[in-house]
Amino acid sequence: MTTLTIAAAQSISIAGDLAANIVWHQRFMQVAAERGVQLLVFPELSLTGYERGLAAQLAIAPDAEVLQPLRDFAREVGVTSVVGMPIRLTDDSPVLIGALVLGADGSLAVYSKQHLHPGEEVAFAPGTGGSTLTVGADTVALAVCADFSHASHAAAAAEQGAHLYAAGVLITENGYAPDTAILQGYASAHSMAVLMANHAGATGGWESAGRSAIWAQDGSLIAAAPGTGNLLVIARRDATGWEGQVVQVAQA
Repeated sequence: MTTLTIAAAQSISIAGDLAANIVWHQRFMQVAAERGVQLLVFPELSLTGYERGLAAQLAIAPDAEVLQPLRDFAREVGVTSVVGMPIRLTDDSPVLIGALVLGADGSLAVYSKQHLHPGEEVAFAPGTGGSTLTVGADTVALAVCADFSHASHAAAAAEQGAHLYAAGVLITENGYAPDTAILQGYASAHSMAVLMANHAGATGGWESAGRSAIWAQDGSLIAAAPGTGNLLVIARRDATGWEGQVVQVAQA
């Protein structure tokens, strides 16, 4: 079995402050690189915070110049990073909840949230998903929050040969137990590892539960954050199996 190191970036987002959030994302990417992480996944709308009221004015094209420093940094440190951002595919198209894949090779891929949570339709339109990613020898399928509440979404990922189902989310304490039960169930049902990257604290008027987690393909928990706060939840796989680690991320 080939080696693989993945991580959930449990990060705090500053409401609407793209410039500050880019710097903070770079800090997470640097810490991840120092620990050999190949794929780093951030929470839903991580670059702006879960700010529905600001989404229309903050939405950008996936290849917007403002994100170039972050793309360059991903390539520089060699960590493929999945970041959350409101996006428009054209100037006059609706706002989508995007997960942008900033490749370690300098590439850019776009995933857009397919299934909206009730209430999100006031600010966003449903997206169309995106292609699977290849990280080393592994196939990765992406999800954004409410996507995973539809069993067909994870089933489609498995049908595409996904070894990892990676979701950027915003989950509160009330939703944590049922939502993580669903994700853990997908791991064992489809024999694929599952990663969940949750916000590190309050965002958009919601109190995130934190507790980002990664499960192995048999449903066993590899690693989980103990609560909220800026943390990296890391899982490493080698010939002997998986091992997990949780690392605090502080300002440089």
